[in-house]
Amino acid sequence: MKQKVIAIFDIGKTNKKLLLFNEQFEIVHEEEKKFAETEDDDGFPCDDIAKIENWLKDSIYGLSKSNEYELMAVNFSTYGASLVYLDKKGQRIGPLYNYLKDIPEDLPAQIYELHGGKDEFCRKTASPAMGMLNSGMQIFWLKRTKPHVYREVKNILHFPQYLSYLFTGKIISEYTSIGCHTAMWDFDNMQYHSWLARESIMLPAPVSNSVAYPVKINGQTIKFGTGIHDSSASLVPSLAAVAEPYILGSTGTWCIFMNPFNDEPLTHDELKNDTLCYLSTQQKQVKSSRFFLGHFHDICLEKLNSFFQIEADAYKKVCLNPKTLKENELFHGTRNFFFPSGFPEANYRIKDFDLNVFPSFEHAYHQLMNELGNFAFEALERVVPKKDNISKLFVSGGFSRNEILIHILSEKLPGKTVSSIEIKNATALGAAFVIRETAFHGKDLDSTVFNKFFI
Repeated sequence: MKQKVIAIFDIGKTNKKLLLFNEQFEIVHEEEKKFAETEDDDGFPCDDIAKIENWLKDSIYGLSKSNEYELMAVNFSTYGASLVYLDKKGQRIGPLYNYLKDIPEDLPAQIYELHGGKDEFCRKTASPAMGMLNSGMQIFWLKRTKPHVYREVKNILHFPQYLSYLFTGKIISEYTSIGCHTAMWDFDNMQYHSWLARESIMLPAPVSNSVAYPVKINGQTIKFGTGIHDSSASLVPSLAAVAEPYILGSTGTWCIFMNPFNDEPLTHDELKNDTLCYLSTQQKQVKSSRFFLGHFHDICLEKLNSFFQIEADAYKKVCLNPKTLKENELFHGTRNFFFPSGFPEANYRIKDFDLNVFPSFEHAYHQLMNELGNFAFEALERVVPKKDNISKLFVSGGFSRNEILIHILSEKLPGKTVSSIEIKNATALGAAFVIRETAFHGKDLDSTVFNKFFI
């Protein structure tokens, strides 16, 4: 008997994954692809969308003929800030422009000037001014700089919805893709911002992430989800399992704190300090802040390793010693490695630090993590509401196993529970869970399937 599965295509900038989940949300198959980048029509590097399209189609058609799996449904999670343009025949126009591509500063300025100025526009759209990372500005850029291309555009889709469209033909949007620093969404009024209509830019109406459309493939009916933005998808397991208010800290190169229980409007000061809002699958704002934790950690660690003549992964064997933390604080001050930079996008600059003040690598590493932990806490504070209703902090990702960081955050959050969690492929797991009822014939699966991660 074939095993019923949901297929999830988890599309990151570097890695592209296909994962199959069974009815208990266990991964029964996983494969990973890497595609060499191509160039757009200006010679700038970008994802090779044609290769991604072919891989998706080949994979789904192959699964539809599998003797081992019964493919019930498919969904897509992708990085945000990327759009696909369709002509009147429904064919893709142009490449998948890279959100790291430069945009002339005078273009966003034209929008800001007509809508309350830069600060107010960014506050209202919960989108720090980040050039092409504000994907709405990509549309404005295309319209102004490539009018011959824009004239052919009939519909505009976010990247996840385009992948779904390849199979369903549905022109749709959904809230998580709109609400990720796109400069398209008016968070005050919870609707598309008026600048789009002013520019005669018509975007599809958003639908729920639980919607899935039936498609016949090789005589088999397969349900296709709407697609979902990866950051919002990663929140789905915790929202399903945890009832009381909490914050999720996702750690890696960036440390991102997400609070789905903070409905306070974003302020100008928060925006200037690397804080913004996403939209959840429940169409509620998720106030989020970030700190360049892993990046700064790796740069400093490389110098520590060289100075103390030790292996690159020696830090993984350093156990928490509260006494060492206290000694460092008393005798070396609170900052040996960093000082404020004044640049919100980087948070802090690294000092030309002197490691001779430390008797051992362990002492130096404790101090490094002490400083990084304090900075992470500052980022965390930015998403805690004035009426603090938060009872738990969950830390996931690479630093969830760092005893020193967890200790520092616990010390700074008395009365709150700080827990390390490890959810592999949380983004894909969330993308599967949102279409669970449709995928498995209306069977309302118990959300306690995720409790094992959070208890």
